[in-house]
Amino acid sequence: MTQTPLVDAVLQPVRDHMAFESCVEQLGSAIQLGVFRPGDKLPTERELAVRMNVSRSTVREAISALRAAGMVTTTRGRGGGSVVGHAGAARPRTDSGVSVSPSRAELDDLLVFRRVVEPGACQTAASTSIGDEQRQLLLAALADFDTSSVPELYRQADARLHLAVAAACGSPKLSKAVGWVQTRVHEYLSEIPFLATNIVSSDEQHARIVHAIIDGDAETARTTMEKHCDATAALLKGLHP
Repeated sequence: MTQTPLVDAVLQPVRDHMAFESCVEQLGSAIQLGVFRPGDKLPTERELAVRMNVSRSTVREAISALRAAGMVTTTRGRGGGSVVGHAGAARPRTDSGVSVSPSRAELDDLLVFRRVVEPGACQTAASTSIGDEQRQLLLAALADFDTSSVPELYRQADARLHLAVAAACGSPKLSKAVGWVQTRVHEYLSEIPFLATNIVSSDEQHARIVHAIIDGDAETARTTMEKHCDATAALLKGLHP
């Protein structure tokens, strides 16, 4: 399977008492963050069952939920499988169909948590003797940015880079935390304008972070990610409805 470290970051063993819901959340988040992109075939039911430590029937039910949401299409028989359709991030809705907006306190809490976790991940990755696989994953994620006028594709590339940084640390718990952060941030960013000026600065910071990690410069990696998180926080606080 391609991009295995990123898949490992978002697909992990789930809790038995909410196996179905956790499978839907993890697979849906992997699609929203662009770990599985439009046109990609999902891993087989058997492989997903092993990754998430659930039965194949639970995986089948989760994929059925994704199909009902229009996120995947499934064909049966030899050569069949489930293919990602689109990666639109739907907002939670009430029974009346009205979008539910998280409170400012929830946003602030997320931004504080991110400001601690992601710079720490950068510092740890830069302090770790990463292998060729992690190095190539970081460079590929950096090269993968779509700088066109397609915000969804750019934001997915952004999320993949942050997940690649976490994966370089070798900690499944850290990867899970960063995956959760990126899913939430992705939802908030989808509700504010896509600003070219910010993108230029963000691209520069991404490059500085990746090369600092590869060069083993932990201080630069950490402080650059702090500035990166602060810039995103400022936009979200100023523009989020």
